[in-house]
Amino acid sequence: MNRLLYPILGILIVIATVAQVSATRAPRTPKPRSAALAKEPARIVAEGRVVAYPGAEVVVGSDVAGTIATLNVDEKDHVHAGDVLAIVKADDTRAALAESRARVVEADADIRLFQADAERARSLWQQDVGAKQAVDKAERDVEAARARRASATAEVRRLEALVGKTVITAPIDGVVIARHVHPGETIAEGANIVTIADLRRTRVEAEVDEFDAARVRGGANATILAEGYDRNWRGAIEEIPDSVVNRRIKPQDPSKPIDTRVLLVKIAFAEPTPLKLGQRVEVRIDGQ
Repeated sequence: MNRLLYPILGILIVIATVAQVSATRAPRTPKPRSAALAKEPARIVAEGRVVAYPGAEVVVGSDVAGTIATLNVDEKDHVHAGDVLAIVKADDTRAALAESRARVVEADADIRLFQADAERARSLWQQDVGAKQAVDKAERDVEAARARRASATAEVRRLEALVGKTVITAPIDGVVIARHVHPGETIAEGANIVTIADLRRTRVEAEVDEFDAARVRGGANATILAEGYDRNWRGAIEEIPDSVVNRRIKPQDPSKPIDTRVLLVKIAFAEPTPLKLGQRVEVRIDGQ
């Protein structure tokens, strides 16, 4: 009996072992990914800065050299277009302007005198009392006086333009974000006086790596983050340039190369923000 039992038990153990090994090696059916996860687009992460719209940040300079006689604004002052920002001292120019205006008045007096002489000479010549040469000379004197007046008038206009340039006014409404000179300072022609920006018209200029350029689409949603703030802000791509340029912002991540080329994507804020001009931000763009 025992001789038959042991072989049967051995066969059963072998069959059970084979069945167990086959079960462990059977392929498992992978769980399907959720539809929402499969469709989630890859986000593009880029660094950028807060910038003003074109024309919303203006550096105001001087068209004439001289000394700053008056400076009416300080940083953070609000100004309106046409407000007088500064006056450059121009005593010599003003004196020359007064002299040129006097020459215009003198030329007017000469014209009246020579016109009277010409009429008198013409009357005498018609009465066969005077000579034709006297008439010609009087008429030449009138023309010469008119030429002198025209020259003096042109000089008046030139000097008036120079004096006008000594009064420096604000070209736009905005806030003075930088003051480059001080009262009493001598400046050269073309020197910067102040920088004005309309802080209501700002956006983000993000440096998107050129390898992600094909995934950027106009109108795509973006999230803007900045250090020091415990929240983020919504935005949307409003402008995509047609060319790439060298990177302008040094990456905060040292592992990123600094010599790559980037696409300067412009992102409009969808809500007000406390961010400052030039502030560094991180942008996360919904990719395609």
